[in-house]
Amino acid sequence: MRYQISGKQIDIGNALQTHVKTELGEVVQKYAERPTDANVIFSKSAHEYACEATVHLSTGLTASAKAKETEIYAAFDSCCAKMEKQLRRYKRRLKDHHKDRVEPVELFGASSYILASAEGAQDPEPESLQPIIVAEMETNIPSLSVGEAVMQMELAGAPVLVFRNEGKDGVNVVYRREDGNIGWIDP
Repeated sequence: MRYQISGKQIDIGNALQTHVKTELGEVVQKYAERPTDANVIFSKSAHEYACEATVHLSTGLTASAKAKETEIYAAFDSCCAKMEKQLRRYKRRLKDHHKDRVEPVELFGASSYILASAEGAQDPEPESLQPIIVAEMETNIPSLSVGEAVMQMELAGAPVLVFRNEGKDGVNVVYRREDGNIGWIDP
């Protein structure tokens, strides 16, 4: 498994990198078959350290976890524990998902835009109806079944997931509703 361990505005030492590789490697090997790479980012905000970990699995699914603590090692350990809990919860489904698929999840390219918010604007009336684009990026849209999309959304900790429905060849959306249930949009 490839590791990318970095820090935002802080230096990450060799001891922490070794700790991350051994602990995260044990957790991921225990619950997932053939992980491909892991991305771990440390940052500091005031007195707290934050750790954000993302693991890409060979099946095409992605698991992520975040944690904040006053110590950097404690932040990673909390993040690793959250990752382990997610993977343990979905272990059977991850293995079943892998058996049904002969090839990894197919990804399609798409554009992703970040629009400027209206907060803090002095003028309540916009000059035009065209929003201001702050950033433009490329993103991938996976080709999944509805069940796999719900699992991917929960593993990633995302509130919404756009995916291409394998059964109908159309773009669908799953999202977490305010009442805690999962919503599915199938146009």
